[in-house]
Parts: sequence; C-alpha cells; structure tokens
Amino acid sequence: MRSLTIRHVTTYRYRHPVAFGEHRMMLRPRDSHDQRVIEVSLEINPAPSSLRYEQDDFGNHIAIAEFAGVATELSFASIVSLEHSPDDALHPGLDDAAAIFPVDYGDDEMTDLAHCIRRHDIGTDDAVAQWARRFLPVDGQIPALELLTRLSQGIHDGFLYRRREAKGVQPPAETLQLGHGSCRDFALLLIDAARSLGLAARFVSGYLATMPDVAPTEAHGATHAWAQIYLPGTGWIDFDPTSGNVGKGSLVTVAVVRDPDQATPLHGTFVGSRSDTLGMEVHVSVTPHGSVTT
Repeated sequence: MRSLTIRHVTTYRYRHPVAFGEHRMMLRPRDSHDQRVIEVSLEINPAPSSLRYEQDDFGNHIAIAEFAGVATELSFASIVSLEHSPDDALHPGLDDAAAIFPVDYGDDEMTDLAHCIRRHDIGTDDAVAQWARRFLPVDGQIPALELLTRLSQGIHDGFLYRRREAKGVQPPAETLQLGHGSCRDFALLLIDAARSLGLAARFVSGYLATMPDVAPTEAHGATHAWAQIYLPGTGWIDFDPTSGNVGKGSLVTVAVVRDPDQATPLHGTFVGSRSDTLGMEVHVSVTPHGSVTT
C-alpha cells in the first residue's frame, strides 16, 4: 500500500471579463477495495455562488458549481490524498467457466451488463469487429483473459500514441483508419472491440500515477483513460491499451461509465464570444508519501 497526493489544476483564461455558467467536475477518485480517499479539497477561484455534491447513476462523485459576477480567469484546484493498494496477483479468481472464450453471462448478469455490451455507430463493414477477430485462433479455444490481453497489446504495439488537447473521442473505426490516437481513443477502441465479441466493457477515467523505483518528493502524473472488461467469476478487469498493461498497478480510478462522454473531468460554459477565449492549462502532479502499513 502507498499513500499519494494528487493535485489537478485547471485554469481558463479570457481576453475580456466573462460570466460563467454551471460547471460540473468529476475529479474525486472512487473509494474501493484497492483505493481509499483520505482527504479532499477543492479550491475554485473566483469562488462560486453555490457548490453542491452528488453521485451519478454509476456511483461517480460529481461537484457542481454556479457563479455570479464576471472575471478574466477561472481556476479549479483539486487536491486529493488517498491510499492506493492494487492487488499484485493477477485475477486469481478466474475459474474454468470464465476462463475460455466465448464466455457465458448468466441471466442475472446480463440484466446488469446489457448496456455495456450494446454498441453504437457500427458502420456497414464493421471494421472494428473484423480487426478484433484477427486475434482469435484459427482453430481451438483461447482463454478469455489471453484474448483480451492480446487485444490490448495489439493496440499498444500497432498504433501510435498522440496526445490530443481537443475534447471528445475519435470513433473506433477512425482510430483504426488513422493508426494513431490518445489514451481515450485507445480505450474506446478496446471497448468496442470487446463488445463486438460479446463481452461487457466500460470506460474508465482517472490518473496515471507512475512511480520510479526511488520515489522523489514529486512524481509525474497525468489524467488517463482505460477500459474495464467483465468476466464471470472474476468481475471487472482493468486493461490499459496505451501501455498494454493488465491490472491497476499505476491507475487511480475517478469515474467508471458506459461511454466516454459521461466521464468528462470538467465541463462548463461561459457567456461571451468565442474570441474571448485565450486558452486552458491543465497541470497534474502526483506526490508519493512512502509505504503505508496496516
């Protein structure tokens, strides 16, 4: 187990004073068996006229701010301290029934998982499904975990990573055609490929907390996106196609959703012209505090 402090600062700047509409923030990590939030602070400047908190249908934490007055700058600073303890053992719960592809979801599971299997914008040639089937053996069976690992590794090895500042996510077929994308694009490609094979998959957003062997006072961190895929007898398994890794070793989960547009870290509006916008800056840092024993 390790203790981390994640500082995520977003600043918007404008040429002239503008008024601000409602802003929704998904910045607080989820509490689970492998990560526990200890302390949270949210600093907003200028201060909002109201700030409330709620949880969405997926159990993600949302902060909603409303503003009065005008300003040329708006900043959000989220500071979170948490304990992070991902299991080093890779999914020991995989049993024989879940191990071989195709997997069989029970009726009760299908009731809850159907929305994570349904696909969108498939296209006439269904290029994603054709690509995914390349990873199936010509004859014989394949363990489901091995198949999914092949898919994730196939994205890592076969596509060029490009950081994109633009909002939104590329359609999976476009990522296939272009041969490059961001972590969000790779996550969605893996999700759609898994769904094309009848597997339940969902989108995850959060932080990449990569720690060197000798931890400095501050380590590099970044916002990140990856996929979770459900296998009977095991549950949701994390796959990061950007790195090709399986499991949550360096991943801090903030939001788990069906589709990427439901996991925007920060979304809001302003009253003014498009030319008033000078830009946005985002800074993420992760500070380790050594091991924590229980």
